[in-house]
Parts: sequence; structure tokens; C-alpha cells
Amino acid sequence: MNESVIQVAAAIAMVGIAAAMIFGFRRYLAVNSERRMRAMLEAVGLDPEIATSGEIPTIMKEVRQRCRSCAIESVCERWLQGENDDGNDFCPNAKVFDILRKHSHAA
Repeated sequence: MNESVIQVAAAIAMVGIAAAMIFGFRRYLAVNSERRMRAMLEAVGLDPEIATSGEIPTIMKEVRQRCRSCAIESVCERWLQGENDDGNDFCPNAKVFDILRKHSHAA
């Protein structure tokens, strides 16, 4: 086989592997973000099923985006594990969760 063909095939394989790794890593981040978001919903007294119920899709889309782009995941993890007794004011969704909780109790 021609050496150029082997190099092209190897390059294509490496690009494919890199793309698969990036996709896998992004999927990993999304799954963990969803897990944290649902745990936070439950921790603040909301039903985690609100995330998938379709009742407030626009709000939950924004909540998910904030959670996925959060830069303090480790603080969230520690809070969810009970290592921090302070409130969840660190969470970019804390105000939204408070409003949702007040609204759900009023209904």
C-alpha cells in the first residue's frame, strides 16, 4: 500500500477518535450537570420531575444552560453532599428555584 494512503487513513482515524472523545466528554458533562440540577431541585424542596414535566420548558431550558455553564461545580457537589451548611446562594439558579418553590406552594 502507498505510504500516503496509510498516512491519510491514520489522520482520518485520529480525527474520528478526537471527535468521539470530545463528544463523549461533552455528554459526560451534560449528564453530571443534569444530575446536579435535579439534586439541587430536590434539595431546595422542588420535585425534580419539574425538569422534564414540560410545564415550564422555557424556564427549565434557561436553568439547564446556567447549570451546564456553571464554573463552580465543585462547590455545588460539596453543598449537595452536605459538606457546606450555608445556603445555596452560590448557585446561579438559586433565585429561580426560590421563585419556583414559592409558586408551587402557592398553587
